[in-house]
Amino acid sequence: MKLLLLSIFLVCFTLPVFSADNASLLEELKSEISKKDVYDGAKRQRIQQLKQLRVATASTNYTRQYDLCLKLYDEYKSYQYDSAYVYVNKLKNLSVQMNDMARAYYSEIKLGFILLSSGMFKETFDCMSKVNPKLLSDSAKMEYYFIMYRCNSDLAKYNNDKYFMQGYMKASNAFIDSAIMLTKKGSVDWYHFSGLKSAQSGAPLTHDNELKLLLSSGKPISMHLRAMVNCSLAISYLNINRRDEAISLLIRSAIADIKSSTKETVALFTLAEQLYKVGNTKDAYAFVKLAKADADFYGARQRKIQIGAILPLVAAEELDHSEHEKQRILMLLLAITALASLVILFLIMIYKQLAKLKHKEKIIEDKNVQLKQVNYQLTEDAHIKEEYIGQFFKIISGYILKLEKLKMSVDTKLSIKKYEDIRTIINNINIKNERQVLYHSFDHIFLKIFPNFVSVFNSQFAEKDQIWPQENEVLNTDLRIFALIRMGINDNETIAKILEYSVNTIYVYKMRIKAKSKNPEQFEQHIMDIKAVDMVE
Repeated sequence: MKLLLLSIFLVCFTLPVFSADNASLLEELKSEISKKDVYDGAKRQRIQQLKQLRVATASTNYTRQYDLCLKLYDEYKSYQYDSAYVYVNKLKNLSVQMNDMARAYYSEIKLGFILLSSGMFKETFDCMSKVNPKLLSDSAKMEYYFIMYRCNSDLAKYNNDKYFMQGYMKASNAFIDSAIMLTKKGSVDWYHFSGLKSAQSGAPLTHDNELKLLLSSGKPISMHLRAMVNCSLAISYLNINRRDEAISLLIRSAIADIKSSTKETVALFTLAEQLYKVGNTKDAYAFVKLAKADADFYGARQRKIQIGAILPLVAAEELDHSEHEKQRILMLLLAITALASLVILFLIMIYKQLAKLKHKEKIIEDKNVQLKQVNYQLTEDAHIKEEYIGQFFKIISGYILKLEKLKMSVDTKLSIKKYEDIRTIINNINIKNERQVLYHSFDHIFLKIFPNFVSVFNSQFAEKDQIWPQENEVLNTDLRIFALIRMGINDNETIAKILEYSVNTIYVYKMRIKAKSKNPEQFEQHIMDIKAVDMVE
């Protein structure tokens, strides 16, 4: 009994520790993941509409073409690297055609963003080095400084080297300061950039943290920005070992990423990593696979490397966890089986006499069923014999009369020595016709006894393989073979003699027909189950 209680305790209470709020958020995330195709479909529709507008716009209308390519780039920039790259090149070409250096530099900034998102740091620096910030508008400068901040910051984290990290961090701080100077205090960008600077400096996460204020301010922010802010806050919480709050924010970030169809994302991968650390390997494995699929779809090289480092660990842990779950369930099943065995033992003792009685009743019932089947078979056989004996007495009587007339005619011809007339009489005997008359009689009597034989027979075949008599036939040879089998004549040699075929021919006929049926192995049994419908049971 102690072992049983221990087994139940292990199965029910050895689950990962997880807050109720986060469990609810996880269910919401899974629900949103199930709608992923809907969100992606809406994005593809927006993209298609923009492409149609671009096709409808004159190729010489450079300004309109540039604006539409920019919108298409914005749809693709966090969705699919290759397509975003195509449209950023179109932006660069249009800038050249317009002879607009400001737009040309702005196009380089857009290229820098997707290069960075794809994990190509050197190419990002090379691209951004071509930009002259002095020729940019304030909003474009802000983007330029933000990308330079991100590039230095991400590279510092990627290298994680004490000799070079400080230089990259110093540069990233300088660039984020430049970006903040171009924002209006209290604006969405001001809160966002200031919050990132605070997070990078390791400032305490107080109630007046800029990123927290941005989320609670009620300011209109895009789903993509909401995802980034939540993810940045989550990483700050992880840095101070407040994992539960971090997981909550990562889930919210992942939900926003899915709603915005963002494929270049950090949240889902980081969430999978944290769930793995708290023991929720099942969800961790599902999310890391989804994060890998998104990274593959986008073409994020750096992200694929990060995911590749943890995926085998999560997969191995999930496999190990599944094995442990199987063992726990097996222990519980063994305990339940033991209890069930005891219950069954008591039931056997209590109902032993009743079981014996039921057994005897079952024997009687089975015998009654057998007797009923035998009685039915006898009645059917009697009915068949009654029909065929009467008919064949009639046919035989007819043949006797014919033989009597033939004998008298032959005797007469012999007495007057007209031998050629005898040959003519014999030649007039049409054996084939007599056999057809015999078959015709057999067919009519058989269908009188089994009127639904042809339709039930054909129900065993696909429509193209069904066998139906011609207009001048009652039954054809194929149907007649199985009619004889239904009558109880199973021997191929006997059937061959009746139908005037070789034994091999009958065998081939049967095998060919059975092979085309829906269930060849049970075909003959289905034929034998056809009832004599008009028989009194």
